[in-house]
Amino acid sequence: MRADFEEARVRPMTAADLERVREIASSLKDAPQWGAGAYRAALDLEVAPRRIALVAEFPGSGILGFLMASLVPPEAELETIAVVVEGQRRGVARRLFAGMAAELKAAGVMAVHLEVRASNEAALGFYHAQGFMEAGRRPRYYAGPEEDAILLKKGLG
Repeated sequence: MRADFEEARVRPMTAADLERVREIASSLKDAPQWGAGAYRAALDLEVAPRRIALVAEFPGSGILGFLMASLVPPEAELETIAVVVEGQRRGVARRLFAGMAAELKAAGVMAVHLEVRASNEAALGFYHAQGFMEAGRRPRYYAGPEEDAILLKKGLG
């Protein structure tokens, strides 16, 4: 794979992407391990809350990462963002986030929220670099191991 994935194309996730998306999630210890039905439901535009589901694809390498966010305008929640190890720290997550932000703004969303494990320093660094600010904590939110969640928020207006 190339050292720089700035050319990764961000596009809407489709049902044909679900197997690869689940492979990526299962390869990463911090990614949510959703069942196939949860991913399929996220692609259904008729359910509430509406979701944005994106993938980042690099020519010749396939899908390198994905993102899911739920919308309840004027707010949204970033539910998951996951990038293959080879694509981490190479711009893939940043491109996914930019794609999400554009869609959220078009949908009238003014702020996006998320939670992250307190020990996930790489994710916290990424989110802070994207302009997120700490908005609170959820004590013992995560299990295996038990850990606090840091709540983050970013305004989009």
